[in-house]
Amino acid sequence: MEGVTTTKKRAYHHGDLASALTDVATDLAREGGPGEVVLREAARRVGVSATAAYRHFAAHRDLIHAVKDRALAELAAAMRADLDAGVACADPVDEALRRLRGLGRTYIAFAMREAGLFRTAFCPPDADEDDASMEDMVMNAAPYMMLSETLDELSALGVLPASHRLFGEIKLWATVHGLAQLMLDGPLRALPDEARTAIVESGLDYCQSGLGIAPGGTDRLGA
Repeated sequence: MEGVTTTKKRAYHHGDLASALTDVATDLAREGGPGEVVLREAARRVGVSATAAYRHFAAHRDLIHAVKDRALAELAAAMRADLDAGVACADPVDEALRRLRGLGRTYIAFAMREAGLFRTAFCPPDADEDDASMEDMVMNAAPYMMLSETLDELSALGVLPASHRLFGEIKLWATVHGLAQLMLDGPLRALPDEARTAIVESGLDYCQSGLGIAPGGTDRLGA
């Protein structure tokens, strides 16, 4: 097979080299964050020449973009799994609030558990990449859409005032992402688990109150 070295590190199907390289690059990100996502190393681990790899990813930004997509997909999968593992509420308002708070909890938990992928998903774009491309990717990704759909549901149920719906996703995202960053790389990284849980729940209370969602749901839902 053209481009394949004699010491293949990881098997792949013919015609699926791009996927194999993305798989390995995602492993590199998981191990050490965006700085470890190097195309030559991915090619070495797959067992192909750098020339073969560059046919699929012409620049670093192309590979890191593919890994960001994978990282966001894993975050979305974690969100769905955690929501599915919980007990659904009979009341539709309580259920929508359960999902809203669950999305926030899982976002932060994913950052703690998969630090390399989380850092890669939201790392700054390359110098030659347009900032708008990252914005478009994140805001069209499943995690953002899940949050948007839940807020739309709360609005349709009449508990999220129309005046607070505008930019609701950004407000919630800023809060949970900020907490995740402080706990992952900032001054809150040494917090014990009990304090971290309390801060996350307080932050979710703050989000709910700030969006003007009627109180009471929090009391019924709990942690």
